[in-house]
Amino acid sequence: MNILIGLIPALFWGILPLCVSKIGGKPTQQIMGTTMGVLLTGIVASLLFFPMRLDAWAFFLCFLSGASWAFGQINQYRAFTQIGVSQTMPLSTGMQLVGTSLMGVVAFGDWGTVQAKVIGAVALTLIIIGIWMTTKQEHPEPHSGGNMRAGVITLLISTIGYVGYSFFPNYVSVDGWYKFMPQSVGMVVAAITMSMLTRDGTRPWDKKSLQNMICGVIFSGAALAYLVSIEPHRNGVASGFTLSQMNVIISTLGSILLLGEKKTRLELLYVLGGLALVVIGGVLIGTL
Repeated sequence: MNILIGLIPALFWGILPLCVSKIGGKPTQQIMGTTMGVLLTGIVASLLFFPMRLDAWAFFLCFLSGASWAFGQINQYRAFTQIGVSQTMPLSTGMQLVGTSLMGVVAFGDWGTVQAKVIGAVALTLIIIGIWMTTKQEHPEPHSGGNMRAGVITLLISTIGYVGYSFFPNYVSVDGWYKFMPQSVGMVVAAITMSMLTRDGTRPWDKKSLQNMICGVIFSGAALAYLVSIEPHRNGVASGFTLSQMNVIISTLGSILLLGEKKTRLELLYVLGGLALVVIGGVLIGTL
């Protein structure tokens, strides 16, 4: 059952990049719309099902978690425009897996035995090799090297936010459901702040932002399940996060099939082989 809970975020987070790319807009519009949808879902969930039961310090930590996610997510949206979804998601997944899994092991004692650490290391290695395979290009375009460097730098920055998203909630000793509302507040505050600082000519409440609210509702389904999955008595941070990152399968294949991102036959074989390694690594970690 815990593994199934851990795979729910993978489903919805895999759909999320397809949703925002299909709707379009600038990264600031996408992050504003996503976070507004998350806040709306958080308010409804809090009023009907999960009233907040957090003291001021716990609220602050969950607020920081949400703000960290918004920082990571807007940079991932920027990477979509630099290198495309099918390139962004495998790279982002690999960086997040390494950063968050190591944080779970070092800070929270996940994978406590030597055997678990060995299996975890093998699994991460398989996942990283698989992700590298998904980014292989048979005929790189002349300008693709510069775009790829820019995309990698953007994703390294985004990984800092994603690690914070998983890190802060583990210092709050309540069920995951109750962390969602303060997280959503942190997401919106951070999104508004970043939109004001970016000054790209967009307005926080314009049409594209409102359209992207549906993506926020999709994200909320993943986030609620993820908060439950990473609780220590379920999957923990290292395993819970790794299971959630199986979203790379949905987002990568979806970007090729639904968004029309082109791959040669050889590149498609690399993608399928790489995704197979990601699945094997995820299954191994799910056994820990």
